[in-house]
Amino acid sequence: MPEQLSIVELILNASLVVQVVMASLGLASIISWGMIFQRWFYLRSVVASVDEFEDHFWSGIDLQKFAKELEERVELTGIEQIFVAGFREFRRLSDQSGAEPESIMHGAQRAMRVALTREEEQLETHLPFLATVGSTSPYVGLFGTVWGIMNSFRSLANMSQATLASVAPGISEALVATAMGLFAAIPAVIAFNRFSSRVDVVIKRYEAFSDELTTILYRAAHSRGQNK
Repeated sequence: MPEQLSIVELILNASLVVQVVMASLGLASIISWGMIFQRWFYLRSVVASVDEFEDHFWSGIDLQKFAKELEERVELTGIEQIFVAGFREFRRLSDQSGAEPESIMHGAQRAMRVALTREEEQLETHLPFLATVGSTSPYVGLFGTVWGIMNSFRSLANMSQATLASVAPGISEALVATAMGLFAAIPAVIAFNRFSSRVDVVIKRYEAFSDELTTILYRAAHSRGQNK
């Protein structure tokens, strides 16, 4: 293959618009790969922390003592945040004289919902960007291809005799833009689908734990009311 048709030469000799398209796709690909690795490590640590927390929570530990230990920590995991938020509100309302069990439970559930929403937003960080890269990169690459082919055919007007060798570089550089668009889009789409499914699983586990904690606190609130 002639040297001028190498990938590097095609990129360097491309028109300014096509080069801007390629640079944008390359930057989007680099950023998305960084986000992919970050999300992969983060979600793996989240799943591990949920497993560890649930094993410890259901081991029969005293919840008062457990909540106090967690409140003293500087950083808490997602499921720990939900537990601390709900239990702290439950304890605060329970210490108020004349508080009804239903109002106590409403407050605890509201605190857990707020914490759950915050953790859901944290889990979905970077996913919108990956979805955008996956959905728009092929079209951006196609735009670069169309522009490059258009310039190739425009150059034919200035030639008395058109040959394949005269238009091949322009068409080739245009097709490189499409290839770069697919290169940026395919990993982003795969990662988005994979991470979205894992986020859904983690959120369902958070919701299941919230329901279980609500049941425990509900019993405690009503037993407190009966003891008065």
